[in-house]
Amino acid sequence: MNDPAVIRRLYGRRQGHKLRTGQAALVEELLPQVAVPEAGALDAATLFGDDRPLHLEIGFGAGEHLAGQAAAHPQSGFIGCEPFLNGVVGALNHIRDERLDNVRLHMGDALEVVERLPDASLERVYLLHPDPWPKARHAKRRMMNHGPLDAIAARLKPGGEFRLGTDDPTYCRWSMMVMNQRRDFAWQAQTTADFLTRPADWPETRYERKARRQGHEVWYFRYVRL
Repeated sequence: MNDPAVIRRLYGRRQGHKLRTGQAALVEELLPQVAVPEAGALDAATLFGDDRPLHLEIGFGAGEHLAGQAAAHPQSGFIGCEPFLNGVVGALNHIRDERLDNVRLHMGDALEVVERLPDASLERVYLLHPDPWPKARHAKRRMMNHGPLDAIAARLKPGGEFRLGTDDPTYCRWSMMVMNQRRDFAWQAQTTADFLTRPADWPETRYERKARRQGHEVWYFRYVRL
């Protein structure tokens, strides 16, 4: 289908507010211990020292969902990708405070990690509240395009799950249109309630809570790799 390189450029600021002393120390001391290696092929053994199920989250925000899933599945390995430093600091706080030893972080483009993983190596991929790029001329920047989805599909095991969450109506419609064109994923919704109700094993994020406070509907999509 399309080339994933169309979203290679990362737009927006890489850092928000200035880091406090404790936050900077986390980046200096803890991040090197849990960072995804910068080069070379990746697999569970490389990242965690054994052959365990792998999950990957694209754009983990402040890390609430990533940490919640890692705590719920201690025998699995979690790879979190986030280009923004303040979000990485949030995840590092969770890793330290909750003593999570099954999380690895990449501060950058998630596809840089995806493309280094073997085919059929992931149990789940999470894409929660991605930047919607609502203007039509920016549609090629959306992660929900065939190029990135081709890369994700290749790395998901048959029966593996791709989860998408969004509160943006434009992104919701776009995502449904794109996924309806694919024959390698099966949407798991049987009723309207299935994509309007957050599954019990889907930890809530602060972004989702903010969206609800603002009166936004939130949609939850679960697709299984065929």
